[in-house]
Amino acid sequence: MTNTIDIKKISVEHVTIRSGRDFNAVRAKLESIIPRIDDGIFTLMRYRQTERALQELEALPTLSIFGFRDHGALLQVAGLQRQSIQYDIGNPLTASKMTRHRISAGLYAPVRVLLREDVDGVGFEYDRPSSTFGHFADPQVDQVAQKLDQDLLAALETATS
Repeated sequence: MTNTIDIKKISVEHVTIRSGRDFNAVRAKLESIIPRIDDGIFTLMRYRQTERALQELEALPTLSIFGFRDHGALLQVAGLQRQSIQYDIGNPLTASKMTRHRISAGLYAPVRVLLREDVDGVGFEYDRPSSTFGHFADPQVDQVAQKLDQDLLAALETATS
């Protein structure tokens, strides 16, 4: 069997939300309104305790932080002093509502959100979920992604205000 490679160009909407607040204040607010996900849920799924995992998933908040990377610390290697954290934000149940229709939607879930401080000030940047998931052209995925757009924007606006 021969390997094949398909390449498709997609259009993505990039969102920037600027804040007049201090980086640490925005970070603290974000982390207070979007909690870290309890990794115990993934243990339940790994051991196929699906009923209990579903109960736990249904009890989760709309959005959770799956993880984060401190890009500001990484820049110190280059002698730069900047603050920047990349977050993975989403909801496993939301992701499953898309991946059950298009498994490739897992490429974009959870959503990457960058909180950064630079010459323009403090802000969030991310690619709008409905545009990244939208290239699948699946109405069921689109519906979930549009709700994710709203939930993510609301949370980030709250964190910056």
